[in-house]
Amino acid sequence: MTTSVDGNVLEGVSATTLWTLHNRASEAKRSDGVIRDPWAVALFDTIDYDYLKFGKPNPSHALRAVAFDTATRDYLTTHPKASVVALAEGLQTSFWRLERAGVANEITWYSVDLPPVIALRDKLLPSDERIVTLAQSALDRSWMDRIDAEHGAFITAEGLLMYLQPDDALGLIADCAARFPGARMMFDSVPPWLSRRSLSGLKLSDRYIAPPMPFGLTPDDAVALAGRIPGVRVAHDVPMPPARGLWKLAGAQMLDRLGEFRRRRPSFTLLEFDA
Repeated sequence: MTTSVDGNVLEGVSATTLWTLHNRASEAKRSDGVIRDPWAVALFDTIDYDYLKFGKPNPSHALRAVAFDTATRDYLTTHPKASVVALAEGLQTSFWRLERAGVANEITWYSVDLPPVIALRDKLLPSDERIVTLAQSALDRSWMDRIDAEHGAFITAEGLLMYLQPDDALGLIADCAARFPGARMMFDSVPPWLSRRSLSGLKLSDRYIAPPMPFGLTPDDAVALAGRIPGVRVAHDVPMPPARGLWKLAGAQMLDRLGEFRRRRPSFTLLEFDA
C-alpha cells in the first residue's frame, strides 16, 4: 500500500465514505468489534484525513456492513456465479470480506462510483479479475448495460439512497426491478425525522455538517414499497445484527413492537424483484 494518501480529494457526499470508513475501521480494530475487516483498517491507516471531525466513532456502519454481508452471502450461497453490483460503493471492502467467507470464487463484482472515488479505490485496493470498476454516477443508467445477470444479480445501495431526492431514489429502484427481473436489491434508510433534521444541518462535530439526506423511510414505509413500485415482489425488513452496549436496543424485537421506536429507527431493506 502507498505510505499515505490525502483523503481531502473527496468532497461532498463522496467524503461520507471516509465517515463510514472511520466507524467501520475503528470497530474492526476492537477486540470485541462486531466486524473483522482488515482492508478497512489498512485503508484507514493509509488515508491521511481529519477523521475526528466526524465525531467519536460508533459501530453503526460496521453493523450495517454486517447486515449487507449476511444478505449478500445468503444470495451467493444459492447463486454462486451471480453478479454483485455495488452502487456508490465508496471505500467499502465487502468483496474481500465475502471472499474470506468463501462465496466470491465465481462471482463478478461491479463497483460503481464517481471517478474520484474509483481512482482512490484503484490506487489503494488490490486489483482482481472478478472486479469490474465503473466510474460513473449510480443515476447514470448506462451501468445497467454492463451487467451480466445471466446467473443472477444482487444489487447493493449501501449508504446511497438517503442522499438522493425521493423521486430519484424510487426511480432507481423501479429501473433496477425492470432491468434485472428475479434479482435482489438491498438498501438502508434513515428515518424521516433524521432526514428532516439533516436538511437544516446535521452537525457531527463543530467542524463537520453531514450532507442533506432528502430521502427518509420508516421500516414500514420501506416494506410497503412491494405494493408501490412495479416489479418489486416482496420487501423484507432486515433486522439489526447483534451488537453491544446501547446498540443492542436498535435490534431489540420487544422495543420494535412499540410504534414510536420503530418509526424512529434506521432500517435495512431487502427487495425481491419479479422474475
